[in-house]
Amino acid sequence: MISFSNSIPKDPLPVVHAWMEEARNKRIQPHPNAITIASVDVSGKPSARVVLIKDFSPKEGYIVFHTHYKSRKSLEFVDNPWAAGVVHWDHLGRQIRFEGLITKSPDDESNAYFATRDWRSQLNAWTSEQSQPISDYKQLLDRANRQAKKMNLPKIDSTGPDKDFSVQRPPFWGGFRMWFCSIEFWIARSARFHERIQYKRSLKKGDDGGPVTGPWHHQRLQP
Repeated sequence: MISFSNSIPKDPLPVVHAWMEEARNKRIQPHPNAITIASVDVSGKPSARVVLIKDFSPKEGYIVFHTHYKSRKSLEFVDNPWAAGVVHWDHLGRQIRFEGLITKSPDDESNAYFATRDWRSQLNAWTSEQSQPISDYKQLLDRANRQAKKMNLPKIDSTGPDKDFSVQRPPFWGGFRMWFCSIEFWIARSARFHERIQYKRSLKKGDDGGPVTGPWHHQRLQP
């Protein structure tokens, strides 16, 4: 059983990595890499949604997720690049809360991930104007089939054998990195005497636009 009762590591990132790997290896939740990301618009109103963590840097301290760059969250990141996230593994009795700075992933990183997606998911990235209204579901499928024809792809509902298609990533779709300035671990305990350990570090944008981080500091929190 993982516990911070006796000692607390100076660096939280190996713990994040270990918890993520354990959740993935136990294969209990369909998406152990799911994280709820909260953003705030220019007027101060928050919004939240679930995305999938596609990469994690245990050295530098950031996660990667992908989305449409004109979606609601993406536009909110432009106005306010600070966000919060939470991963909860109910079957493990664990939770991690993150706070940090959002930056766009490098193009080569987004291209590499996009190339691993099924062609139908790649087609969806070209088709869906994420977060924008649509009259009905059929309209979306019709648009997908028109886009598929332009790109010499099968129809979206094709039942033929899957083939490898070369589909380039659209410029309006790609990854974001969430750089951590705060990480909080939560472990469920009996009678609600849960363990909470919070780590914080300084985080700001450097002269080159990239994040500049300081050392981690930690403290216990009451449940």
